[in-house]
Amino acid sequence: MLNQEQSLVEQSRNALIGKTPINADGFGLAWYPQRQEPCFYKDTNPAWSDANLKQLAHHTQSGLFLAHVRASTGTATSRNNCHPFGKDNWCFMHNGQAGGHEQIRQRLDGKIPAGHYTHRFGATESEAIFLIAHGEGLDADPIGAMGRAVMHVEALSRENGAVPFMRFAACWSNGKKLFAARYASDRFAPSLYYRVGCDGIIVSSEPLDADQSEWSEIAPSSAIETDGLEVVAHSFLVEDAQEKSDVGDRCRSNRTIV
Repeated sequence: MLNQEQSLVEQSRNALIGKTPINADGFGLAWYPQRQEPCFYKDTNPAWSDANLKQLAHHTQSGLFLAHVRASTGTATSRNNCHPFGKDNWCFMHNGQAGGHEQIRQRLDGKIPAGHYTHRFGATESEAIFLIAHGEGLDADPIGAMGRAVMHVEALSRENGAVPFMRFAACWSNGKKLFAARYASDRFAPSLYYRVGCDGIIVSSEPLDADQSEWSEIAPSSAIETDGLEVVAHSFLVEDAQEKSDVGDRCRSNRTIV
């Protein structure tokens, strides 16, 4: 959060790889204490100006946490629109966009199952993707369900929205494992990297230090999962050469130990 050369707070005011160098439209943390459900701290201030964030980062210990700084693609700057989002034991954060969000927003909300809509607190496509994934079976199939949700939202954008139809780099967790995926409908998938160290595994939108040799880039149309000890690689929304695969085929996972 604070002490790396390119820490998350530093990325909020000077991101080196992301689409925008300034990410000042709020921030959020999610971490797993001694409960199954994550704890959240969010605010609309820039991360670099929040004294409470510095205190929390210094005193909070957890084996698994997610942290995000936000640059809005159009929705309001509010706590409800700050990542990570949560439901039950799951939390989710996302970089990217669905093209023409304002044109598809009503239909997008219609894709969220009624049983999950009570957790629709904000207005972002990111939160909608997360809740749609729950309806697709996130508990049983974390990567496949997320892939199906992304594909449903991309389809809406293609029908009614604007380019880019989908850009997606995300992390999500059930408190036991962390999942991450990178995808785009064009050539410009948002960046995503991971590093395996002696004290755990870090997934980040850009390397946290100048020594990039220790960082591995997650390729577009790829996903990983980790329990903090090993990294397992999967395919994510890989179309066949004929572009005729159905939802199940496109979201099928090919498992590889990294």
